[in-house]
Order: sequence, then structure tokens, then C-alpha cells
Amino acid sequence: MHQLAIALHRKGYIVTGSDDEIFEPARGNLEREGLLPETIGWHPEKVDAGLDAVILGMHAKADNPELQRAEALKLAIYSFPEYIFQESRDKTRVVIGGSHGKTTTTSMVMTALQSAKRDFDYLVGARLDGFPQSVNITHAPVIVAEGDEYPASTLEKRPKFHFLFPHIAVLTGIAWDHINVFPTFEIYLEQFRIFLDKIEPEGILIYNQTDPVLSRLVEEHPGAFRRAAYGVPTHKIENGITVVTLEGQTGALRVFGEHNLLNLHAAWLVCKELGLNAAGFIKGMAGFTGAARRLELLATTPSLNIYRDFAHAPSKVKATIRAVKAQFPDRRLIAILELHTYSSLNEQFLGEYRGSLEDADSAVVFYSPHALELKRLPPLSEEKIIAGFEKKGMAVMHKKEELAEWLMEQSYKNANLLLMSSGNYDGLDIQALINQITQ
Repeated sequence: MHQLAIALHRKGYIVTGSDDEIFEPARGNLEREGLLPETIGWHPEKVDAGLDAVILGMHAKADNPELQRAEALKLAIYSFPEYIFQESRDKTRVVIGGSHGKTTTTSMVMTALQSAKRDFDYLVGARLDGFPQSVNITHAPVIVAEGDEYPASTLEKRPKFHFLFPHIAVLTGIAWDHINVFPTFEIYLEQFRIFLDKIEPEGILIYNQTDPVLSRLVEEHPGAFRRAAYGVPTHKIENGITVVTLEGQTGALRVFGEHNLLNLHAAWLVCKELGLNAAGFIKGMAGFTGAARRLELLATTPSLNIYRDFAHAPSKVKATIRAVKAQFPDRRLIAILELHTYSSLNEQFLGEYRGSLEDADSAVVFYSPHALELKRLPPLSEEKIIAGFEKKGMAVMHKKEELAEWLMEQSYKNANLLLMSSGNYDGLDIQALINQITQ
């Protein structure tokens, strides 16, 4: 939300905002742009009939006094994605959705377009080198947007990607998640059917044909849009470096893993629709290091690499572990997974993780009792976690001190350490641990 505020301010709009708490980096970013509120909290008296639009963040509550004032005045109230659409009505809209890989695929498209010196707007869910903002709204003819399936706002419970109406749509795969919002897989699947209905006439759907659930959904859907299937492109691994070939053009990559190759193939098909050639796309990908916390290399020594990844859903965990093991088959893989989301901390969902840690040589599943309290979930037993994952020799921990001690006891000779979490291991000082391990 604060990045959208900055983008609209830079476009020339008068922008104001409010929140009950504003943390870094949002606080500093807003202050530098002259947008930081003078006081923290709600001031309904400042909401008046002269406002053109009120944009509602997904975490704002229905009893927010400023929202109630805006409703009483019958102002135009938009969720974040609804307003993004208002700003992109006259643009070619690229929307990248799916249960996994959408941030990386979006980032790859952005990087390739930037390398080719194309003018475009964007919306992406992570920090990306070369892009100071995660949202940019200008007068560019194209917008590249990551399409999230989570609800848009407290007033609009439909998924965000239902409001963006793509001309070029991507679906990377379907794997049940967000069980607090979509209690059954069928309800979750239905959101993707609806997304297909939102593709503009004569638009195109680019989809992952290696995903059987997605392929079946696309085959059964009656939509008149064009379809372009993608899979793992031609590639080879040489001395730990992946080299890919697209339409006769070959180049080395700085990212790796089958899931990233799938993401890259999807990104190429998007860029091809936007007029890029294979040589230009490969050139752009040569410098792509990945979005923040997506197999991000935190430290390296001659015998050890330490990676951090946002993986938390079962499909993401499995894909990330497979990628590291395939890239470095002769290295021992030590994998740490934090259960931090509502779904992952739910006893009924744990069985979805079965087999996800299988390729790890040593594995720990960590969770914080505090996270359970915040999500108002009952205590989670170690036995239930072990039964859900079915990983032989897997350790379960819930104290950060215990995890730190375990990590310091491991041998890191000819090894890779993979830290997977959408949280922070209950405040564990990861950088200090990395310094100790690498020294």
C-alpha cells in the first residue's frame, strides 16, 4: 500500500494515508516522499466529499472509522487490485497467477523488459534488484502484475487476481493453500476457473502443462482465449551452472532448479507476446539473480552455500529442495522449514507436506508457539508434525535457541544449507548464525 501511495504521488496525484502503526521500511520511504502522516491513527474528520478515491488495504478492518466515514459519504472505495485496474484500463495487462512461482515469473518478465529498454508499469510481491519500488504506476502502455488469489479487502472477499482482467494471463500451477479462506480444494480450484473467465476477449493464457490439475482445468474450460502450454525448456547443468536454450538462443543462468526453468519458460512466452525476441530475452535473463528470498544466496564458501527461500506451501518446499539437490547432487543438503502460515500450522493440513522433505539429507521442521497464538490455533504436537511429513530422521523444534544449537552442531563440509520460511524463526538472528557457520 505505501509503495502504491509513492507511485501515485510521483505520478502527480495528491495522496494521503493513515495506519495504526507504520514500521520500517515503509515509515522511512513515506517520510522521504513527504507522505508520512503527521499523527498515527484514524482521523475520520479528514475524509471529505472532495476525495476522488479511497483505496483500502487488505488488512484494514470493517470497523475502521475512516472507512465508515467514506461509506457514509458514498465515496468511491477500491481495494488495491480494483484501483490498479482503474489505473491500467488503457494498458496491455499481463497478470501472472498460480499457487507458486508467480513472484519469480513476474520478476523475470520485468527484468527482460527492462533489459530491452521497454516502458512498462509493474506490481510484484518482492524486492527485486534494479527496481526501487514493488509498485510502479506511470503512463506506460503495459503493466506486468503478480496476481494473488488472496482476498482483496475486508469489503471485497474475492481474490485479488479476479479484478485485473488480463490480456496476457499466466497460470504457473495449482496446489491447495490458504485453507483459512478456501476450506476445501474444490473451493480453491474454483477461484482459478473464475480467473480464466476474466481473460479479455482475444487474450491468451500461458499455462504450465506439467501440472495435471491445471492442464485438466484448461482443457475443460470453454473460454475462447488462445492457449499456450509450456514446460521445462532444453537445458544442461555444467559445473553447477544451468545453461538454457530457447529458439536456438543459448545462455547461462544465475538461477537454477526445474521450477525456475518452468518460470523462465512462462516469462519467455509473455515477452514473446510483447514483441521481444529470444536473443533479447536470454540476454536479460543472464543477469537475473532472483527476487528477494527466492533461493537467495546468503553466503558461500568453497564447500558450502547457504540459501534462504520463501517456500512455505508444500509444493514450494518440494520444488525448492529438489532444485538444490539436483544442482548439487554430491553435496549434503540440510533443510530447515518453518511452519508459519495459517495453513502450515493447521493439523488438518499437515498431510499435504508428505514427501516434501524427502530429498533432504537432514531436515528440521520449526514452529513458534507464539505464531499459533497469533493465529488463534490450538497447540501443535511433534507427533502430528512427524506423522504429517513422514520424513525419516526429521527433527521437530519450537525454540529458536534449540534450533541455533542444532545448526552449530552440523558439519558443513561439502554441504548446502537451505532456510525455508515466510517468517523469521521467532526472531532468530540468522546473520549472526551464518557468520559463525562460515567462519
